[in-house]
Amino acid sequence: MISNINNHATITAVDHLKSLIEEGYYKEKEKLPTDYELAKDFGVTRQEIKEAIDLLEEENILVRRPGVGVFVHTKPILSSGIEQLGSVTEMIERSGKKPGAQYISAEITKPTDDDRKRFSPLKIDDFAQLERVRTADGEPVVYCIDKFDQRLLPLDIIHTQSSIFNALKTYANKHIDYGVAYIEPIGYHEKISPILNCEPDQALLLLKQMHYTKDNEPVLYSANFFRADVFSFYVLRKRL
Repeated sequence: MISNINNHATITAVDHLKSLIEEGYYKEKEKLPTDYELAKDFGVTRQEIKEAIDLLEEENILVRRPGVGVFVHTKPILSSGIEQLGSVTEMIERSGKKPGAQYISAEITKPTDDDRKRFSPLKIDDFAQLERVRTADGEPVVYCIDKFDQRLLPLDIIHTQSSIFNALKTYANKHIDYGVAYIEPIGYHEKISPILNCEPDQALLLLKQMHYTKDNEPVLYSANFFRADVFSFYVLRKRL
């Protein structure tokens, strides 16, 4: 994109801003000075600063919050192919950060109509529903809601486990082989967004996933709300 800009001053401003961010002069989530202040410091016009900010916003380095200002975007700790099946614990570990969990609730629930469809043809009378906040180096990054047959894992065992995948494998001999996932962006969530320390205009990525054994047995349903500034997902597509 920068190569299409003929204004040398704009390109210089982009490089200067990038260097300041990479060197930590402007830190993640920090608000930048005004266009006027930056133009004065860089020795360019306000229009050239605005063009530089627009370019860095396209590169996802800066984020503009209308009526508030321009901020340094948080770098995603993980960019992962959605076709790669793994637990949230494994995803955080692959990013080089320490995973953690804060338990919100663990309860026995009756199946809803959606539950019956998801877990068909199994007939399950009671579900264990677990709600947790997953952390990366202590920072809340994912809100997880998990549902499974309560006979597989007693609630007192669940509280000692960091990974539901591993717990199902260890205690219930249920090896998750594949999952069917749907992902959608959602806006501000009144309950979950504040828990994840999201800004009012910050989106979440909702990943709904049904997990199966290699014998096609439905075992686990998860609804995970990922902070979009921390996680990014992509899909690898191959020509048939």
